[in-house]
Amino acid sequence: MRVVLDSNVTVSALLFNGRTSSLRTLWKSGLIIPLVNGAMLEEYATVLAYSKFKLSEKTIEAYLADELMPWLEPVPATGAKRTYKLRDPLDGPFLAAAFAGKAEALITGDRDILEWAGKRPFEIIRPGEFLDKYFPG
Repeated sequence: MRVVLDSNVTVSALLFNGRTSSLRTLWKSGLIIPLVNGAMLEEYATVLAYSKFKLSEKTIEAYLADELMPWLEPVPATGAKRTYKLRDPLDGPFLAAAFAGKAEALITGDRDILEWAGKRPFEIIRPGEFLDKYFPG
């Protein structure tokens, strides 16, 4: 299943042992294929560098290189310039990646992105709802 993971979801899956961390198992097993563009990778690195996580640059690089990058499918940046009427312009690359990569779902906890649910050709869904619907148990 082709998906786009918002930065909040990706960081939760990488750093915490809550339910969202099961997404990491799903991408490592190939049950979901996370799509990514360059702007999204920059956002992942930026969020991981927030002081509240207290991660060194080396640790951030290791998370990205060892726990995420091998399972990502790059999508063309062609859709990244698409204009969306978003409160947060940093959300645009996630929607663009979903379009460009023909995603089946964009998984997010971001209320601004969730407002687009039902208005796009892909599902926009919270992590817990995604897991309940597609990978129960």
